Amino acid sequence: MKITDAVFVKSAIKPNDFPSEKLPEYAFFGRSNVGKSSLINMLSGKKGLVKTGRTPGVTRTINFFRINNSCFFVDLPGFGFAKASKEVKDTFFPMIKNYLGSGRNLKIAFLLIDCRRTPGDYEEEMIAMLADARIPTAVVATKCDKLSKLQCAIQMAKIAQVLNIEKNDIFATSAKSGAGKKELLGLAGKYA
Repeated sequence: MKITDAVFVKSAIKPNDFPSEKLPEYAFFGRSNVGKSSLINMLSGKKGLVKTGRTPGVTRTINFFRINNSCFFVDLPGFGFAKASKEVKDTFFPMIKNYLGSGRNLKIAFLLIDCRRTPGDYEEEMIAMLADARIPTAVVATKCDKLSKLQCAIQMAKIAQVLNIEKNDIFATSAKSGAGKKELLGLAGKYA
């Protein structure tokens, strides 16, 4: 997949508000501050397409971005942000479940994990939720530029062990350097 055009379409909370177009969708899931927005910007080649913030928890809606007029990238709310109010956090998982159960044309889910941390209950719950919905899922390690190659390899092995997947099934990325862009867009193209 080569991206030549990317535009923000709309933010939504409920399925009734989702775009009416039935284009293929590629959804990005992960904890707050994992780098979802930065990764989407890197993949699209448009630095300011998705708003990023220094404070975690910026994404509180489901945001749709039309790519090449042929598909959507879908940025879902970050989960697990400790400073967000309980009411706000309690809306995120139902919002994500509503998206998954809405009958959208979701081709693949990208589950993002900060390469510097070990996955926890949230990631395991997301993988179970995606498996129940029978959605192909790719695990994406973000912020790999923040570790040495050796440290990154060690962390990737830990992530693979916790999630019970092969280390080679994890995509190492860096929004800063562009690492992993070709691989992720290639994977998305396979599910087009």
